[in-house]
Amino acid sequence: MDRQRIDKWLWHARVVRTRTTAAALVTAGQVRLNGQRNHAASQAVRVGDVVTVALDRTVRVLKVIGFAERRGSSESVQGLYADVSPPPVAPELRPTTVAARDSGEGRPTKRDRRAMDRFKSRDGA
Repeated sequence: MDRQRIDKWLWHARVVRTRTTAAALVTAGQVRLNGQRNHAASQAVRVGDVVTVALDRTVRVLKVIGFAERRGSSESVQGLYADVSPPPVAPELRPTTVAARDSGEGRPTKRDRRAMDRFKSRDGA
């Protein structure tokens, strides 16, 4: 095999639980093939293609290495792809919430609220 349907490959690689879910992800535009958004579940993937999948607040970037005839165990799918996703951002490097208030300060006053709105708005107005 030199190619396979993208929904079938996502299912075989155990990225999603069902093939129907894989097809729904593709048609919803949550899957990119080589950087191009794809809306057809029948699109073929080949060895060397890069598949980007947006799942549950995470983005997985997978490079296609091989194909499977049948859906196997989780150990057997390691040869289907190489995970080239960027590492997650460390918690100390994530932006903190801007409008966070210390415990016990109560509700913000009107003046505080206006200051927060000015800070949050892009144009500063």
